[in-house]
Amino acid sequence: MRRMHLIEIHDQTWFPRFLRDYVTEALQVIFNVGSLYIPIVGRLQKALKDARAQRVLDLGSGAGGPWLWLCQLVEPEGYRPIDIWLTDRYPPARTCDLERIDSRNRIHFHSAPVDAMDAPADLNGFRTLFTSFHHFRPQEARAILQDAVNKREGIGIFEVPRRGFLTMLLVFAMPVADLILVPFIRPFQWSRLIWNYVIPVIPIVLWFDGIVSCMRTYSTRELGELIAGLPANNYRWDIGEEKGSLFPVPVTYLIGFPNPRGTE
Repeated sequence: MRRMHLIEIHDQTWFPRFLRDYVTEALQVIFNVGSLYIPIVGRLQKALKDARAQRVLDLGSGAGGPWLWLCQLVEPEGYRPIDIWLTDRYPPARTCDLERIDSRNRIHFHSAPVDAMDAPADLNGFRTLFTSFHHFRPQEARAILQDAVNKREGIGIFEVPRRGFLTMLLVFAMPVADLILVPFIRPFQWSRLIWNYVIPVIPIVLWFDGIVSCMRTYSTRELGELIAGLPANNYRWDIGEEKGSLFPVPVTYLIGFPNPRGTE
């Protein structure tokens, strides 16, 4: 594989947890304001429908990820509302005000740590990973896919970072976007301003980790190599890229789910 498994600062155990939360909150705001995952809405909607999913288990959610707005777009008309659980190996110390964001109480934070390579049996559902799959080495990434196959759960992996010139160029805009958007992140905290404007740890980490994320991301060919060693288990797999009209940056995706019973 051409990908390079370099070190991201906010992944390290020595990096203070409150600063990690600031980084993931900034990432969430930047990605949501940019609507960077809009291109895959139709494909994700179809996958959930074809997999007959009634529940989503989001892995590596960080501060919440795109599901806080994506949930309003992916449900087919007349389809039963989908229950969404947000999980992370390092759950954030603060969680969003879901009552304000989701009046129908369909999004839930799981407060206990969840290992994407061995999700608890009681947390079933179609699994999603947004901008988090590149954190895992190939053997770990394959273990995540294998766990979904073993438990016959659908899985959708979506990545904006990629080893492309335009994407890496846009990484240089992330610290600027962060400094513009920081005052609007809620809940408002003076300490967040200090670690952005006075001691600019957050914008520096966003820039450094953004470059590293691009180097670590799996290409479509490498995603194909990951699933090549998995047992077929009557799964459907789809790998590709989707490009939006607003931003020319494509979203790389890997979607897989077992054929519904009765079609095997």
